[in-house]
Amino acid sequence: MYRLYIGNKNYSSWSLRPWVLLRELDIPFEEHLLRFGDTAAWDHFRKVSPSGKVPYLVAGPMTVWDSLAIVEYLAEHHAGVWPKDPVARAWARSAAAEMHSGFSSLRNICSMNCGIRVSLKATPQSLAGDVARLSSLWQDGLARFGGRFLAGLHFTAVDAFFAPVAFRWQTYGFTLDRESVAYATRLLELNSMRQWYAEALAENFRDPPHDAEVLTVGKVTADFRST
Repeated sequence: MYRLYIGNKNYSSWSLRPWVLLRELDIPFEEHLLRFGDTAAWDHFRKVSPSGKVPYLVAGPMTVWDSLAIVEYLAEHHAGVWPKDPVARAWARSAAAEMHSGFSSLRNICSMNCGIRVSLKATPQSLAGDVARLSSLWQDGLARFGGRFLAGLHFTAVDAFFAPVAFRWQTYGFTLDRESVAYATRLLELNSMRQWYAEALAENFRDPPHDAEVLTVGKVTADFRST
């Protein structure tokens, strides 16, 4: 059985990607959560992980790190990771790669913090540009392939790559078009996403650097996390 190493569910957007994909495709795995700030646990983890970062997948003698590499490894062994249709598959891979390497302002200004709600102090032009591109990309996939998800009827890896954005939208409330709002809402309503969110709220441990980062860009208006 696979072993997937992840970080705090409240904060770790990179960990969410393979986790939600495995859940949605009903691929069994063992979850190993490494708390940010737990020095002893991370020191041990860095001895076995080439990058020292999460997510990190152990598959028998194989070790795979980085969310995109993990997804491609899973695609070699399981059906449904990418769309069957070659056109949809090429589009999905391109969109996932764009998310993986781009949207830096969205990622940096609106860092994932599932359990809180934030009113942004301002919307820099770079963030507005990322949100506009996000809306355009989502509209394109939804219209082109005519499904509930970005590349068709079924949840695939490209949706997993944008799943953290749904949580970011929920937290920061940046403006999306109607079709994109409906898509983000569908992601949040998935059983896997509900489970991640519930477990993120239940975490009673915090990572001060992540929380401090939020305060530099906005005001926390609500905190639903366990105390």
